[in-house]
Amino acid sequence: MQQVALTGGIATGKSYCLARFAELGVPTIDADRLARLAVAPGSPGLAAVAHRFGAAVVRADGTLDRAALAKIVFADRIARTDLEAIVHPDVYRRIREWFAQLPLGTPLAIADIPLLFETGHEHEFDAVVVVACSPEEQLRRLVARDGLPEADARARLAAQSPIDEKVRRAHYVIRTDDGFAETDAEIARVYRSLTKGGVRPG
Repeated sequence: MQQVALTGGIATGKSYCLARFAELGVPTIDADRLARLAVAPGSPGLAAVAHRFGAAVVRADGTLDRAALAKIVFADRIARTDLEAIVHPDVYRRIREWFAQLPLGTPLAIADIPLLFETGHEHEFDAVVVVACSPEEQLRRLVARDGLPEADARARLAAQSPIDEKVRRAHYVIRTDDGFAETDAEIARVYRSLTKGGVRPG
């Protein structure tokens, strides 16, 4: 089985691409969903987050106040690193367990991992697919999607590696600048290559 990582930058279209791969019959998993499980109410992860960042990041109902935490970590690189050190080991453990439990004979499975390169785990996968668009389009989408002030959106983009650097390190690239039809064609191209054996280009 080819274990493939799908990554890219925030607001580049990773979720859309992951959904299309799933429609093609590829088993998929989303690291963002696993990260939420890692800090679920009552979890050791949430306790560690509360210990590091204070009780103010936990709501009265015991759930994580993501907005409050985001304000802290996107303004402070050390705080962001501390959060990642709590969450990421649990996420990657869950991803490894997921791959291991897939049926024998599964030819291809994809994990969507937004911070793959930032966490240094790219070498654990047989191939890396990067979803990319221009930085200007990223910013436009992020402001429109999340309703963030432009300064906050830029801070979130700055917290990740530049998209051009990720493209340079990819085995496959899916560009999403030119609309859904073109993106779907790129997804189909990458899918065909992976299912033919996934020989790493370049």
